Amino acid sequence: MIAIKMRAACALLAGASSLFYSNFAWAVLPIQHWTQRSGAQVFLVESPTIPMVDVRLEWDGGSRRDPTEQAGLASAMVGAMGDGVRATAQEPALDENALSEAWADLGASFGGSASADRLSFALRSLTYPDLLPQAVALAARQLAEPAFPEAVWLRDRPKLIASLKEALTRPGNVAAKAYAKAVYGSHPYGAETTEATLLRIGVAEFAALHAQLLRPCRAKVSLVGALNRAQADALVAQLLARLPQGACTALPPVPEVAPLTQAQQHDIAFDAAQAQVLLGQPGYPRRDPDHFALVVGNHILGGGGFTSRLTTEVREKRGLTYSVYSYFSPGLHAGAFTVGLQTRPDQAQQALALVRKELAKFVAEGPTEKELQSAKDNLIGGFPLLLDGNRKLLENVANIAWNDLPLDYLDTWTQHIGKLTVADIRAAFGRKLQPEKMVTVVLGAPASSP
Repeated sequence: MIAIKMRAACALLAGASSLFYSNFAWAVLPIQHWTQRSGAQVFLVESPTIPMVDVRLEWDGGSRRDPTEQAGLASAMVGAMGDGVRATAQEPALDENALSEAWADLGASFGGSASADRLSFALRSLTYPDLLPQAVALAARQLAEPAFPEAVWLRDRPKLIASLKEALTRPGNVAAKAYAKAVYGSHPYGAETTEATLLRIGVAEFAALHAQLLRPCRAKVSLVGALNRAQADALVAQLLARLPQGACTALPPVPEVAPLTQAQQHDIAFDAAQAQVLLGQPGYPRRDPDHFALVVGNHILGGGGFTSRLTTEVREKRGLTYSVYSYFSPGLHAGAFTVGLQTRPDQAQQALALVRKELAKFVAEGPTEKELQSAKDNLIGGFPLLLDGNRKLLENVANIAWNDLPLDYLDTWTQHIGKLTVADIRAAFGRKLQPEKMVTVVLGAPASSP
């Protein structure tokens, strides 16, 4: 096993020098796509530079599908999948320590996470023929046959609860929770994991959720690495072979995020040196055709760091904050548009008034031609940095797979950015944002006047 680990290290070092020269070619490497007999959709980019493969497996099943009274279930279930695998007729059980050691011995890694929309699992392994099959077999066991030991969950749950309580001592977390609740209302995007919801979760709920969601027919699998199509197809089939087979019934629909009907102001008392200010509303789902215009417009407004308009007006000209930013967080539903800043408590209302003024002006007028050209140059010039490693490329391929984007999305990305006009951005922001109906959360500053 020492030899395996040494080979892994050597492969990474040997490939590092070639990454720079292959970065720019990766943007135009074709994405191959096919659907397996099981129903699993596969997306492959062949990248033979390094004898390694990165795999992403994803299912519809993030926190938006958690029962309200058991918020946090998906995340806890995915975490518990690393606590061991159960025995089969041919293989012994592995507890959490044995499973961790098995991955270390292979010089490979496998793990999962849950976001608002999806369950994601990532495998990374060398592609040597004496190693990759072992890594895939172990990942297939962990994916399909988690042990969900009750003793480990009962040990770990108090730690999660303690972590939640500790988070509530930090002003940024308190403000973010209040903001999410106000923006999303009763939509699952705004659900909060609490001590009470975690106490309602047991290993039986883990097993039931696992059985419901993790089916090959619902899987989207993205691969980047030194595999051809036939090898990738066989790898995916092996990864999913232990899961329940057959056709999938439709999952229950999740409602859309309701738009805000009026402005809301939430002032939260909190003893902190800095006031936390958040302003925003539901934004747009990722499938929206305005996506590129909103990305570029937000770069100009508050997403471009020191070059953004909000930074210029709020920080550089008036010194009201060290950092001010804006972003969209599109998902399967309308993720929030958010403007955030920290400032001295006695300056919070002044900074907020200025942000509101600049936001309303941007929505009404859009950017200047100079701002737009600068943003295009910045984004297009930085595009290769989005693809300068297998994992970054995999993230982009998985994004294409998850959001049903065109397979040539990466090839045409710079073209979509380059052809945008001031009118395009002004129209897109006008369709999506209503500055007069936004949620405002101010934590740690004197309450605003009614």
